[in-house]
Amino acid sequence: MGPLISIITVSFNSETTIERTLKSVAAQTYKNIEHIVIDGASTDGTVALISRHLGAIAYFRSAPDAGLYDAINKGLQIAKGEVIGLMHSDDFYADDGVLAEIAEQFAQGGVDGLYGDAAFFRPQFPEKPVRLYSSAKFSPARLSWGWMPAHTTLYLRSAVYKRLGLFKPDYAIAADFDFICRVFLQPDLRICYVPKVLVKMQTGGTSTSGLKATLRLNREVLRACRENGLQTNILKILSKYPAKFLELLIR
Repeated sequence: MGPLISIITVSFNSETTIERTLKSVAAQTYKNIEHIVIDGASTDGTVALISRHLGAIAYFRSAPDAGLYDAINKGLQIAKGEVIGLMHSDDFYADDGVLAEIAEQFAQGGVDGLYGDAAFFRPQFPEKPVRLYSSAKFSPARLSWGWMPAHTTLYLRSAVYKRLGLFKPDYAIAADFDFICRVFLQPDLRICYVPKVLVKMQTGGTSTSGLKATLRLNREVLRACRENGLQTNILKILSKYPAKFLELLIR
């Protein structure tokens, strides 16, 4: 048996998507999994749907929280796995063998983390990708340009979280970028790239929900760069968008 992998899913009013997420985790061929579900006191049918799948869930809690990153932190504080990853409540694994491949990478030793690619889909057509989020060209040098690997494909040993701390909840959108800066600016951490799609992600997330969210995201990315000692400016960060547009052409 390979390492215990903790998967943290946070939800709020996710009744239209979360059952697919739960089934995707439960269908993984790798079974040494601790699935933690943190719900923010949903007012729709989310809790009822989750309750139908408690047999495959190690820990479930539904209570008010202070937002996405506060909920993720609650999950991290509970997690017992040697390896930890996130799976949002509107996403799912690219295939049933993803966690088996991740477990094998960690079991071989020599890595503190890994990440891969993600494919975006529209809510009506989950099997038809509209954008490939390739992490192939990512390097720590690209952080100052606002680039990061697909966050939901990032799996880290729990020791990395113990060393670097949790997500900063005073970020509304970009706490994941700030955390990734902290991770990849550690020169001794060994983090490898897996050249395949690991996760399928639904479009329409908080960071892409309109111009106001985009502006706030980039302000927070700028703040994260500065707090982590990266020299940058807003024009440098905005320059990534033409490349993101090209991702729409890759199916």
